Amino acid sequence: MIVDSGERREFSTGAVRDIQEGKGRCDLLPLDVVASIYEINGNDEIADVLDLIHEYCKNGDSKILCSAIRIFIDENIKKHPSTAFLELSRHFEEGALKYGEYNWQKGIPTHCYIDSAVRHYLKYKRGDDDERHDRAFLWNLVCCIWTCEHMPELNDYKKTSEQLE
Repeated sequence: MIVDSGERREFSTGAVRDIQEGKGRCDLLPLDVVASIYEINGNDEIADVLDLIHEYCKNGDSKILCSAIRIFIDENIKKHPSTAFLELSRHFEEGALKYGEYNWQKGIPTHCYIDSAVRHYLKYKRGDDDERHDRAFLWNLVCCIWTCEHMPELNDYKKTSEQLE
């Protein structure tokens, strides 16, 4: 079941999520530095996933997140990749019960997905079992990719041509 504080934050698009306060801001972490620390300590998978998320944060290209998902599935879901997506569908079901069907498609800024994805990933790797952090990690990255493709104005990391100059 998805953990629920009972409090919500609502976005200008009408979408709602659980509150953010008190959970930390993983979207503000220097993920390249954190990834380097994991790499030095021999945790290559964690380093690779965080590096890919960092790359997305640098340029806003959501296709990079597909590679992070692939590494996660290959390293953690030792069965057929379809198993991960069937499990992910259960997270979508639980989210629909909690927030309403397709609430997330109303529009949530991508930094919210990155914040939550990194937090759930680190909790999963730490072994926390208070909720399905593996599902939540995948859900956040998949929804981030969808948002980038269907609501690019909510991609906080997309660089405009003026920003690139």
